[in-house]
Amino acid sequence: MRSDGREQDQLRTLRCQTDINIYAEGSCIFETGRTRVHCTATISRDLPRWRRDSGAGWVNAEYRMLPRSTSTRSLREGRFDTKGRTAEIQRLIGRALRSVVDMRALGPRQVHIDCDVLQADGGTRTASVNGGFVAMVLGLQSMVEAGDLKALPLRDYVAAVSVGIVDSVAMLDLAYDEDSRADVDMNVVMTGKGQIVELQGTAEGAPFSLDQLKAQVDMARKGIKEILAFLENTTGPLDLKRR
Repeated sequence: MRSDGREQDQLRTLRCQTDINIYAEGSCIFETGRTRVHCTATISRDLPRWRRDSGAGWVNAEYRMLPRSTSTRSLREGRFDTKGRTAEIQRLIGRALRSVVDMRALGPRQVHIDCDVLQADGGTRTASVNGGFVAMVLGLQSMVEAGDLKALPLRDYVAAVSVGIVDSVAMLDLAYDEDSRADVDMNVVMTGKGQIVELQGTAEGAPFSLDQLKAQVDMARKGIKEILAFLENTTGPLDLKRR
């Protein structure tokens, strides 16, 4: 048993409040245990310059941790002083969400996802992927309902979870006290079809074997299946554009 009473392959409790921002096209607060992330989707015609003549859309993401999202106050980051960790995480979120969007069907529009960590207890980047997906879906659904899009330009669901080796034991969905002492820290992003979008795995302590890698990915797949079911329950079944 772990410090919070979970089994090694058990997720933390998932919660999601939707439509919490009256201005954004899509919004939610996504919770994984004590980690809470505020996610909004803004949809506009303001495409990056290099994308404007392509006829296709784009999905971008920004990520920030609020100054008192952790036990001590951190400095507030501005738009142009993004730290290395922050930049890496927001690129991950953007890649994850773009993997399931049909950019041609989206048309000349940009979906901008903002993920602001209200409270951090491990897994903020994976919670941001999951909450960002919910916000994006809600925003796109609002455009379909308004007649601005004929159908959802989505091919599949996408979800993410952390996994790692702590005290020589593989564990799913690491809280901060586990992540901070993990020998291996890994983040896994998968689609609803079980295809891998991203594996971020690092030996923080002892190196790990291919067998240990497979065991962690299998554990992550189990957790992602549960998260995908939660996402579907949150957004409702999606009429996906499968190609």
